[in-house]
Amino acid sequence: MASIDLDKVLDKAWADKSLPEVLAAPVSALKGVSDRQGELLKEAFGVKTVADLAELKYVGWAKALAALDAAK
Repeated sequence: MASIDLDKVLDKAWADKSLPEVLAAPVSALKGVSDRQGELLKEAFGVKTVADLAELKYVGWAKALAALDAAK
């Protein structure tokens, strides 16, 4: 089972929330993502929540390309 240190990836206000709450949270719940950056993601890609960001097809494409490069 995979695990993650939520204190390292979430702002303090979100670190004690449940996973469903975090996934429904605005992307600014992620440590290092400002409210303004969240608004820009919404404007550019329609991303409103952490789950939306995770499902963004461009992120998947970029990760696949990086994995192919790492595998060579």
